Amino acid sequence: MTTAFEKQLKDYRLTTAEILYWMPDHAHVLQTFIWQDLDIAPKFPVLSRFLGFWQRNLDGKLHRVRIASAGLIQPAEFRYTDALYQVH
Repeated sequence: MTTAFEKQLKDYRLTTAEILYWMPDHAHVLQTFIWQDLDIAPKFPVLSRFLGFWQRNLDGKLHRVRIASAGLIQPAEFRYTDALYQVH
């Protein structure tokens, strides 16, 4: 089994999806579900599998899915300083 750290080294990113769906018992009411996992942008295969499962097995019809993705492991960023302070 691959660990989360190993996945991040393989360019998996923390992906959050806000899923808006219609309530099965109240067809005029929207409900929100937040899904979060490591996934690969821009195709998002893990999220696609989850949404496929949702459509096949759950009664709530999907209305909208918004996706945000951020890399957790990135190269270090170095900047030059504008000032020099001396501490006694």
